Amino acid sequence: MSEPSPTDKPKRKANAAFMKPVQPDETLAAVVGNQPLARTELTKKVWEYIRSHNLQDPENKTFIKADDALKKVFDGKDRVSMFEMTKLISGHVS
Repeated sequence: MSEPSPTDKPKRKANAAFMKPVQPDETLAAVVGNQPLARTELTKKVWEYIRSHNLQDPENKTFIKADDALKKVFDGKDRVSMFEMTKLISGHVS
């Protein structure tokens, strides 16, 4: 049996907190649907929505331009960074 090489890394386990389903509120459900989702899936659905509606700022891709549905999720802001977006979305789940 050979020794593991220094480049072999143990597989990461998924963080249970991210995998626990959360319930989107009515505002966020307009974007991602009203089914409970894991936070990772919720983020994936928001990004699918952003891409399908061409809402990523072409000049600076770290910013999202809000349409009417996302503006409600983003507390009325027209434009947010992807980092701020995550914080704002977390206020719409329980």
